[in-house]
Amino acid sequence: MPAIVGAIKVVSVGTGSIVHIGDAVFLSPSSTSKTFAGAGSFNTGDFPLTNNAVSATNTYDADLVDSSVSKVGTVA
Repeated sequence: MPAIVGAIKVVSVGTGSIVHIGDAVFLSPSSTSKTFAGAGSFNTGDFPLTNNAVSATNTYDADLVDSSVSKVGTVA
């Protein structure tokens, strides 16, 4: 179904990003990554306040492959 999109602001787009405005049948990223973050990470806002007495992030991962990217059907 068509959508009416008002004003948008795109600050930055990375090489593995997808910007989607409107209708689409298939979206596929061109890269993947893994991020580890502890308590208080990824805070947004003007004045974030976090109180973390003790924080530890478990980064052990026994999987060999978590996410794969296939180049089949991509348009260059």
